[in-house]
Amino acid sequence: MHVPPLDDHGHNCCFPLKRFLTPNPHPPPTTNPTNDLVNRTVERAGTDVNNITADYDDIPISFESCCDFHSSPTKQGLDLPPTYSGSLLQFDIKYDFMTTIVTTIDTIDSALRSLSLSIHDHPELTFEEHYAHDTLTEFMESHGFLVTRHYLGLQTAWRAEFTHGKGGRTIGVNAEMDALPLIGHACGHNLIAASGVGVAVAIKSALLAHNVSGKVVLLGTPAEEGGAGKITLLERGGYDGMHACLMCHPSAGSPNSSSTGSCLAMQPIDTEFFGHSAHAGNAPWEGANALDAAFLAYSNVSVLRQQIKPNHRVTGIIQGCKGAANVIPDYAQMHWLLRAPDRDQLQRLRERVEACFSGAVIATGCRLKITQGKPYYDLRQNAALGRYFSQTMGNRFGMCTRQVPFGASTDFGNVSYEMPSLHPSFAIPTQPHGGNHTPAFAISARSIEAHKVCMTVTKGLAWTGFLVLADDQFYTEYLRKPGLWMVLFRVQSVVYKVYYWGCLREKRFYPNGNDFMTRAD
Repeated sequence: MHVPPLDDHGHNCCFPLKRFLTPNPHPPPTTNPTNDLVNRTVERAGTDVNNITADYDDIPISFESCCDFHSSPTKQGLDLPPTYSGSLLQFDIKYDFMTTIVTTIDTIDSALRSLSLSIHDHPELTFEEHYAHDTLTEFMESHGFLVTRHYLGLQTAWRAEFTHGKGGRTIGVNAEMDALPLIGHACGHNLIAASGVGVAVAIKSALLAHNVSGKVVLLGTPAEEGGAGKITLLERGGYDGMHACLMCHPSAGSPNSSSTGSCLAMQPIDTEFFGHSAHAGNAPWEGANALDAAFLAYSNVSVLRQQIKPNHRVTGIIQGCKGAANVIPDYAQMHWLLRAPDRDQLQRLRERVEACFSGAVIATGCRLKITQGKPYYDLRQNAALGRYFSQTMGNRFGMCTRQVPFGASTDFGNVSYEMPSLHPSFAIPTQPHGGNHTPAFAISARSIEAHKVCMTVTKGLAWTGFLVLADDQFYTEYLRKPGLWMVLFRVQSVVYKVYYWGCLREKRFYPNGNDFMTRAD
């Protein structure tokens, strides 16, 4: 099993905010109402809280992560987030909807497993998810949802909704479907699709069982891997009317753990260099070499990397050329991805990178055309939803949730700028060096162990989503009117980010200082 490296003081590089505020990083456990609640909750489930263990001890694999943000409940006690006010606990007792949600997901577990495997075994690229579109819409119709196929002009997008009663709020859920070229579902979108379906069906059951007015909308969102499918749906009104939106994503990581950390904003850029062809042997001075311009641009960016922040990313490729060696190339094309912690920093980084392109065309006498793709914004994880999800996963399922940022990007970030949103990532068992966007991760995403973890997270996500619909006080006080505790929650998130990227600068996560990401999109 992968063990994270230790710093000079013998500690690993991930710890809660209290490590900044207390001289002893490992205080002795104390009894408090939260632990009593956990004990009572686990006892109701028929489990001894002192004997909670992960389900992966016999699996000959490792969990590789940027840093180990999991705290083992068997060795250190359940380090859970603080509980909400008593009103939420009373609400839990009054509406025992968790039983409904768990029972529903357990009932359709085998069907969700079949959906996941079916999509995994038919990998489809950006905007080509026709099999997944047909399979998932047929399933949702069979469970009483009103389905709209080919939603808002996107052939592989779809919408499934269920309404109960009059009035009430609307909770949105996302189901991703697309795969990667050559390596298939190496980002686990088959699990995301199954989870989205499970969340929607479970919330529907809870609405009916507890007679709560509201609507659940499941969006089939194509082309997350570079096609900005959610951004297109957002621009066309696909998310209108939602009071909050949810989804989850698998990654490598510590066993029985999840994270509600943010991600990097991303800007795709296509550059085209136009030169003038000439005979490479007879009169090369008459030409303007576009390929030279592309290589100079690449070199300029490589030099720039020394002067950008450690949490900024610039990656690019020179795309194929059909020219001949005895002809001065008059055209070259490149594709770039720029990443930064938020959209404002991304804008400043883009300006610096474009200066590298301009310098290359000046040096070679070529012309430049820049085409910007739709930017992916950073994730704005809603603090109230994140805290309640963390409490749910800890109290009910013994899963440790941390706020660990990751270096990937998602078009769900744009959704999170428009409404309260939650996008937890969760760890599945993986092979060493087999994180997201590797062939090994595609194999892991098909495993029964990954499915079990996915279903656990699905239950917590459905519970959190149903709270938005059922609890007026929670929605009014915590989602519409954020309080001081939410501000402090965001401050803690910032502190995590500062420490995390500081460790990255000092190369404290891996011996070679590379590959710090839990997943990559």
